[in-house]
Amino acid sequence: MKLVLLLCVSWAVIVHKPVESKTLHRSVRAPQKYTSKYDNIDVERILHSKRLLLNYINCLLDKGSCSPDGRELKRVLPEALATDCAKCSAGQKKQAGKVLTFILLNYRKEWDQLIAKYDPEGNYRKQYEIDDDYDYSQLDDAAK
Repeated sequence: MKLVLLLCVSWAVIVHKPVESKTLHRSVRAPQKYTSKYDNIDVERILHSKRLLLNYINCLLDKGSCSPDGRELKRVLPEALATDCAKCSAGQKKQAGKVLTFILLNYRKEWDQLIAKYDPEGNYRKQYEIDDDYDYSQLDDAAK
């Protein structure tokens, strides 16, 4: 379960957009959440298309061009990691867990590169008790 939390934190943050609510006398800023603009992306299609998935991964690794949603993900990912994905919706966390579990199980080299870039000191791995030497293949059913 702790692995899934790290996975959620590191992927579920597709876009950041503040939300405001207004009263009669003043504006009150509601807690910021990431926008739901990209929540209906067909994640299954991306996961089962090596080309699409590697495009997103390469965007995050600065190895390729980024789509608008990939560019936004790359921008907010460090904040999401630092705040334990406080601005993510439950649905975004669930999708993130699915995506990153899939990457961990099927694209280990790319997973290691993402971890090296976004968690170079191992802070998040320690926080979520991620063991680089553990065989996570048992999570295969969770990724489906």
